[in-house]
Amino acid sequence: MPQDIDLYYWPTPNGWKVSIALEELGLPYRLKLVNINAGDQFDPDFLKIAPNNRMPAIVDPEGPDGKPISIFESGAILQYLARKTGKLGGPTERDRIAVDQWLMWQMGGVGPMAGQAHHFLKYAPQMDPPQVLPYAQNRYRTEVGRLYGVLDRQLRGREFVAGDFLSIADIAIWPWAQGWEAQQQSLDDKPDLARWLKALAERPAFLKGKAVAEEARSTAPLDKTSQDRLFGIKRD
Repeated sequence: MPQDIDLYYWPTPNGWKVSIALEELGLPYRLKLVNINAGDQFDPDFLKIAPNNRMPAIVDPEGPDGKPISIFESGAILQYLARKTGKLGGPTERDRIAVDQWLMWQMGGVGPMAGQAHHFLKYAPQMDPPQVLPYAQNRYRTEVGRLYGVLDRQLRGREFVAGDFLSIADIAIWPWAQGWEAQQQSLDDKPDLARWLKALAERPAFLKGKAVAEEARSTAPLDKTSQDRLFGIKRD
């Protein structure tokens, strides 16, 4: 039996990428919660694993040559797990190229843009004092809509993002795209995206992976201390 992989995690879209992948791959893991609202991401021991003070991260005791390895950045973790298991990376070299480019599309596009949309549409207006910035709200809402249009067209005639097989690209994109309502988007003109979102949401591994530590996730407004920790705000 493989040894447990340590998963450093908090229930956010980036965290869900790795918990879902581990569930899809059937790999055993041990949960290490990193409470980003309490500032756990700045703990010196965690920084040895994830020097960018961001979760998720993993420590695999059975890394290359059987030696332990720590990995940070969700995209790098997904690529590592796909190589380690020979699954979810695509069955052919052409397929693997397609998977990689859509994974990079998520890492450089959907993740950052949807994250900014969440920040300016949800968190900034709740700050003290409230920060309601129409230019930022419109910019990121519009860009997320454009990206979801790209995704809808890619899914036309395809079951999954890279073809007829589930891949780490789907696993990377879905946690962000499933939050389309909070990003003030519409699926009325994106039927293939809507179909794909529903199909993945019904997969047991996606359900289980997204539910990891769900009880720790709160929709309540953050207090000032949590805002400062999460967003790196320094007050005089």
